[in-house]
Amino acid sequence: MQRIVMVALLAGALAGFVAFALHMWQTTPLILHAEIYESGEASHDHEIAAGAKSKARAHAHEDKEGWPAEGFERNAYLLLADVVTALGFSFLLVGAMALSGRAIDWQKGIIWGLCGYVVFYVTPTLGMAPELPGMVGAELAERQTWWLATVAAALMAMGLLFFANGLLWKSVAALLLVAPHAIGAPHPVMEPGNVPAELAAQFAVASLVVSGLFWMVLGGFAGYFYDRFQPSR
Repeated sequence: MQRIVMVALLAGALAGFVAFALHMWQTTPLILHAEIYESGEASHDHEIAAGAKSKARAHAHEDKEGWPAEGFERNAYLLLADVVTALGFSFLLVGAMALSGRAIDWQKGIIWGLCGYVVFYVTPTLGMAPELPGMVGAELAERQTWWLATVAAALMAMGLLFFANGLLWKSVAALLLVAPHAIGAPHPVMEPGNVPAELAAQFAVASLVVSGLFWMVLGGFAGYFYDRFQPSR
């Protein structure tokens, strides 16, 4: 247990800082851009010129009543959220590594991380794309329920695919992967939103890349420290 806690804390903290850097580099500028459309300062008929990023920051700084405040405070909460989220996923990943009873190094850790990426991001994203501020979405409770059910099904499917033998169990795993999408994710009544489709598509791609890199880094760190802190050493 001490080994699991130590590995999970180290891997999660380091991966959280990496996630924060990736978000600041890729997704945060797009979110700031989308907030202009959400506030009604821009529309589909007027494209934002080359100074969009600086304008978004300037607009955000004008709203000093909001929480958290723009600038350092907002970035600090983003860092905290990234680290806490990474720690949670790290404990799940390292716990699964320990339960498997297999030897893990950083290379195998990356594979474990990619499996986590498929379970917690790719599978639910096939039904519900990442959303920017100002985009129309279904009811939050419905989305959360579908997301949790999809992740649980994908998690069981992964376990059956890698640890169970026999065609029957592989077939069950395939059914578990398909079932949530056969039922269908909750979607709102189609209405025109404020955010341009091009910006939403760019955010979806950026989120896909950032999440993939995060899970690879988390898996690599987890595998490295898991191997490093073996009892025999």
